[in-house]
Parts: sequence; C-alpha cells; structure tokens
Amino acid sequence: METAIGVFDSRHRAEEALKELLTQNVPRESIVFLTRSENEAETVAKELARAGSFAGAFLAGAAAVTQLMVPGLGQVFALGPGATALLVGTPEPSRETEEAALFQRILKGGRSLILVRTAWHEIATVASGILDRLGNGRPERTRMKIQTATRQLEGITVLDVRGRITVDEGCVMLRESIRDLMERGNKRILLNLYEVDYVDTSGIGELVRIHTTLRKQGGQLKLVNLHKRLMDILQMTCLHRVLDIQTDEASAIKSFGRAARATA
Repeated sequence: METAIGVFDSRHRAEEALKELLTQNVPRESIVFLTRSENEAETVAKELARAGSFAGAFLAGAAAVTQLMVPGLGQVFALGPGATALLVGTPEPSRETEEAALFQRILKGGRSLILVRTAWHEIATVASGILDRLGNGRPERTRMKIQTATRQLEGITVLDVRGRITVDEGCVMLRESIRDLMERGNKRILLNLYEVDYVDTSGIGELVRIHTTLRKQGGQLKLVNLHKRLMDILQMTCLHRVLDIQTDEASAIKSFGRAARATA
C-alpha cells in the first residue's frame, strides 16, 4: 500500500488538487481531505458539488462533511470515504496508527491535508505528482536516479543515498536497500542524505515507514546531512519531531551509543 500526502495552507489550492485527482481518475475511495476548520470543510464540499458529477460523487450525499473527535487533537472535519479509520486507526498497534499520529501533528499546525492511499503504483504516481505540484513546497526536479552505497562506521551501518527519493523508483530502491540490511542483521542505520536532491510526498512517507519498521524490530534509524529544502518540509509537517535528525555524522554515531546505553 502506497500513500501520497499533500499539505495545504490555501483552501483554494486544496480544492484544485481534489478536483484534479478526481478528473485524473484517482478513485474517490482512495482520497481523504482533512482539516480542523468546519468552515473550510463545508466550503470545499460546496465547491466540489458545484464542479459537477465527477467531483460531486466524491461527497457521497448531502452529509458530505464528517466530524471526528480525535483524542489530543479535538474536532477534525473530513471529506471522503474511509476518513474515520484513516485518522483514528485501529485498537492494535500498527503502521496505520503510527501514520495517524503523524497526520494529527500536521493538522495541529493549522494546515489541511489530502491523502491518497492505494495499492496501485500507477495511481500513487499520478496522485503524488498532483499533490507535489499543488501542495506546499514545490522543489525543482532533476533526473538523477537513486543510488545507494553502504559502509560501516564504529559498528553503525551508514547508507549513503544519492539522487531522488520518489514514488516512481526511489522509494522502492530505498525500501529494498533497507530490507537487505535488516535481513543481514543491520538494525542500527544512519541514512546519509547529503546527495539527495529531491524527495516527494511518497518519499517522505517511505522515510516514516522505514523508521516505524526498524523501531518495531528493536532497531534505530537516524538521518543526517539533510538539505534545507527537505528539512523545511519535515518541519512544516512536524515530522522533524518524529524522525531522528542529526546535524553531522560524528554526533549521529555518538547518539546511537547513548540510545543503546539508555535502553540497557
């Protein structure tokens, strides 16, 4: 299952993104719009209804806006099927509840959120392109494909990444690289992103998934050498509070030792 995320300060751009997702045949069941503003949710619903059947069908009737009460967050207003399960999660610990907590952090910042969750890679690619283009922050793209190299530093596995972490190729290659390391028993991993020139919404989601997977298996993931552009996006979405971001390799390596002693 792949997730594309768009974060919006502008209601107008969120409306535009929703309309384009629907006109590009992204299934309405895969799309969720979330906001803490009831007025914003109702206005978006009205604008979609005016847009015609292609967008009006997304609302599923007159009671289009779903009101949710989320512990620690309060009222959240949603458009789209599956919003309740997506945001609130399930009773058992899972990847979904981990992601729900991250979405709550974004909403606390006063921004709205569009999510597209799909099992189809082609749909995720289309959705990611739309959300990257219309959402907050639109970095320039390059054509450099992702490359990875592994080295050991004081017992820590350093994965040097070069290129783009994107839905079309980079996410899969990074996921496979991490999986191979874990299968060989490497669970303390430092991701060196110095030569990563672009990360799209799916790439950010992939970093979160890797973090979650390693933590569940008793491992650790730390990030180092992030470009300002990526750091700005992580701060905007509050993910810098979730991911372990270090300023340089030396301090990152030392922090692995401190964490090990703290859990000993």
